[in-house]
Amino acid sequence: MRIGVTKESKPGENRVALSPDVVGQLVKAGYEIIIETKAGEAAGFPDSQYQAAGAQIAPTDKDVLSAADTIAKVNAPTEAEANALKEGSTLISFLYANSIPSVIDILTQRKVSAISMDAIPRISRAQNMDALSSQANLAGYKAVIVGANALPAIFPLLMTAAGTVKPSRVLIYGAGVAGLQAIATAKRLGAVVEVTDVRPETKEQVESLGGKFIEVVSTDEVKVEGGYAKEVSADYLQKQKEAVNASLVKADLVITTALVMGKKAPVLITAEQVATMKPGSVIVDMAVEQGGNCELSKLNETVHSNGVSIIGQANLPGSVARNASELYAKNIFNLLGLMATKDGFNWDLTDEITDGSLITHQGQKRK
Repeated sequence: MRIGVTKESKPGENRVALSPDVVGQLVKAGYEIIIETKAGEAAGFPDSQYQAAGAQIAPTDKDVLSAADTIAKVNAPTEAEANALKEGSTLISFLYANSIPSVIDILTQRKVSAISMDAIPRISRAQNMDALSSQANLAGYKAVIVGANALPAIFPLLMTAAGTVKPSRVLIYGAGVAGLQAIATAKRLGAVVEVTDVRPETKEQVESLGGKFIEVVSTDEVKVEGGYAKEVSADYLQKQKEAVNASLVKADLVITTALVMGKKAPVLITAEQVATMKPGSVIVDMAVEQGGNCELSKLNETVHSNGVSIIGQANLPGSVARNASELYAKNIFNLLGLMATKDGFNWDLTDEITDGSLITHQGQKRK
């Protein structure tokens, strides 16, 4: 099997689907690898490293797309890229299939078997293939660094001859993978950390990392699917708002990570609430690409309101592209270990991982 990797076409994307180390492992396993020139340059992987690992370098993306049996990408292909794929080939990438119906139609027409890395089931057996988690882990870390850099204060308690500097207070919405990493990072930097999550079962994880869990008293049941809240009532969100307000007005840094599977991100911080926050405080809205958890967030902009900075930086994993690419490549390597050999894919549609992540196959839409 020949696996191809192209340079990501999405503006501002620095990640690459395969790292030189993983290319070397795949070549050793009998795969052929073809890489578009400079595909990994923004992640710190020059062509020379891929060549040393045994890959062939191609001059254009079209050379790769037309030659490869399998294409590995980070982001979903454009319509032009989808049309350039070899008929009957396999695509591995983040797809978020419901958001790109026209591309899915093209993949179906071209009989492409499309594996969506965002649809890998969150089960124990698939942990080493879970690209959502590997990327969210890095995003949670970087969100704290971005927020700390924007603050007019330091994180840790500091005792000096001139006086004592109090530690910063960090409030985190959401205790998923990104939120838990944000807790750990903020605590390592010396902040006081409080956390709110609609899933009460996350309390133990939050406290194990040194965070204080803000409990919401409600009789409403929160529906969870695949590790994400699937449905949250308006009444519950109102009660959460009331429970968190006391912490919000004292916070120096607020990080929001809340997503609802298949829907726009819930608004957890209104403009009215922002107006109550301390001047100089910062919000990092990690859900900005899905509409944002803060009412005032704007994609890839920093909004200033009443002395509060609201940072809407998209693609935080892409800002640490080397590590993000290395982890993503390992996710793909582990997925190939389940589904394929050097001779091709073994399509076991009864396997939970294959069944959950295969979006189109042999000219049919499956999801």
